[in-house]
Amino acid sequence: MNEIIQAMEERRSIRKFKAEMPPMSQIEEIVEAGLYAASARGKQSAIIVAITNKEWRDRLARANCAIGGWEAEFDPFYGAPAILVVLAAKGWPNRVYDGSLVMGNLMLAAHSLGLGSIWIHRAKEEFEMPEWRNLLQEIGIEGEWEGIGHCAVGYIEGEVPPAAPRREGRIFWVK
Repeated sequence: MNEIIQAMEERRSIRKFKAEMPPMSQIEEIVEAGLYAASARGKQSAIIVAITNKEWRDRLARANCAIGGWEAEFDPFYGAPAILVVLAAKGWPNRVYDGSLVMGNLMLAAHSLGLGSIWIHRAKEEFEMPEWRNLLQEIGIEGEWEGIGHCAVGYIEGEVPPAAPRREGRIFWVK
């Protein structure tokens, strides 16, 4: 089987990570793969904010947890030490599609390097909050951005979950 297709079939959402940060070279490689995602009209409207600072990662987790309505001690990132936040230009009509393709690339790249990942929502709500819009300005990001998702990345704690059976009746041919 082709190794790319194999990675697509084997990648799983991981819900338990080790606290140890993967090497920065691997995080950079994952981010680079995200930048090569297809985008509408080649606009490349999505950006990635790579959060590897534990204090900022924990602040983001608390904000995400509050939006999700969970208890304060719950970690919506399941212990992953690196959070890759995908945002896209608010005025671009294809922002969600472009950002989703970036997220897919990030998750496949993490898997290809032997790391786990999971897509976590609520980035849209977070980056509507002044604290997180201010962070973007502080790190030099100008303009209006919409949060698309968080790609939580790290070493897998435990076993990789098995694939769920594929539902029947999802392919329709027009020949």
